[in-house]
Amino acid sequence: MTKTAIITGSNRGIGRAIALRLAADGANVVLCARDQALLDSTAAEIQAAGGRAHAVSLDLRLPESASTLVQSALDAFGRLDIVVNNAGATKRGDFETLSDDDWADGYALKLFGAVRVTRAAWPHLRASTGAVVNIAGSGGRTPGPQFTIGGSVNAALLSLTKALADLGLRDGVQVNAVNPGPVRTARFEKRLAQTAADHGVGTAEALEIFLREEKITKVGDPEDIAELVAFILSPHGRLLHGSIIDADGGATKTL
Repeated sequence: MTKTAIITGSNRGIGRAIALRLAADGANVVLCARDQALLDSTAAEIQAAGGRAHAVSLDLRLPESASTLVQSALDAFGRLDIVVNNAGATKRGDFETLSDDDWADGYALKLFGAVRVTRAAWPHLRASTGAVVNIAGSGGRTPGPQFTIGGSVNAALLSLTKALADLGLRDGVQVNAVNPGPVRTARFEKRLAQTAADHGVGTAEALEIFLREEKITKVGDPEDIAELVAFILSPHGRLLHGSIIDADGGATKTL
C-alpha cells in the first residue's frame, strides 16, 4: 500500500526537500504552505518525475486549517500515514525589542500549527500505524540571545515530541524530532549576507566567519535533513521512537 505523507511548510527549503525525497521513495505527498504558486511548482516537479503530489494552500496559524489539511489529504489519496511538521519561522532579534505580536506569531504556526495538524491526523495515523516527524531546531536545546522566541518554541516542540511518543506507544504511532542547525535556506542566505556586510567581506569569507562564530563544522543543505527524515520513516528507522536527533554540525553543546 502506497503511503501518504503531509509535509507542512513544503513550498521551499527543508520542507520542499523532504517532500521531494519522500515522493522519490514512492509516497503520495500532500504539500502545504501559504504560497500556492510555489506549492504548485513543487507539485509539478514531483509529478514530472513520476510521483504523486497534492498542493494545499493554507495558513496553519488559523485553527480550522489543520482539519481542512487532513481532510484534503484523505480526499486526494484515501489514507494518511505520515505527518512532517516543518512549518514555522520565528523572528530573531534583541529580546527587549521583540513584541507580544512577534511572540504570538512564533508560537501560532510552529507550535500550535503542529499541535493541531497532529491532533487532526492522529486517528488516521493510529489506523495506519503511521509516523510523525517534528522539525524543530538546535535552538531548542542550545538557545541564544538573538533566538529567544525560536529557542523557546523549539523547546516546546521537543517536549511535545516526547509526550506524543508516549502516546504513540499505546496507539502504534512512531514520533520523533529532528533539530537542524544552520541550513542553506533563503533565511540563512540573508544572515550570511548580513555577516558579509557587517565585516566588509565577500560571501566565502563571511561563511568562514560564520562557521567560526557558531563553532560548527559546516552549514547543511536542505537535502541533508530530507535524507535523515527519509531514514527515520523507512523500515530501518523504526527503532527510533521519541528520539531527538541533532543534525547541526556540532552546534548543540549540551547533553
